[in-house]
Amino acid sequence: MTEQEQNCIFCKIIKSEIPSFKIYEDDKFFCFLDINPLSKGHSLLIPKEHHVWMNETPDELVAETFIMTKRIMNMMIKEIPCDFVQIQIIGKDVPHFHIHLIPRNMSDDLSKRQIVEYIDGEQDAIISKIKNAL
Repeated sequence: MTEQEQNCIFCKIIKSEIPSFKIYEDDKFFCFLDINPLSKGHSLLIPKEHHVWMNETPDELVAETFIMTKRIMNMMIKEIPCDFVQIQIIGKDVPHFHIHLIPRNMSDDLSKRQIVEYIDGEQDAIISKIKNAL
């Protein structure tokens, strides 16, 4: 394991060294709620294999990541509910390829980039709905 992987926040989340609100996990992917959500249900999907940038990630893993993204998006639309799920691939905030999945409604305005807060138990309820649908 490289020093970069040892210090990667997302690699630590995968290894349960840092707690998270996990939505989904399998042998290749880990999905969890963002700690600074732009909407309720805002999640991050990460491949467990460490790659800093999407362009450095093997093509097959990129394709599988987007297939999993689509699967989670469809469950979010059904279970949260929301009109659509916006995805973002920024890559600057954490050096580990990841996709933001942000539930949206046609009437919302995320241009102000305000972080939303959960009421006690809301995170668990959202996770439960999506997990059950997956």
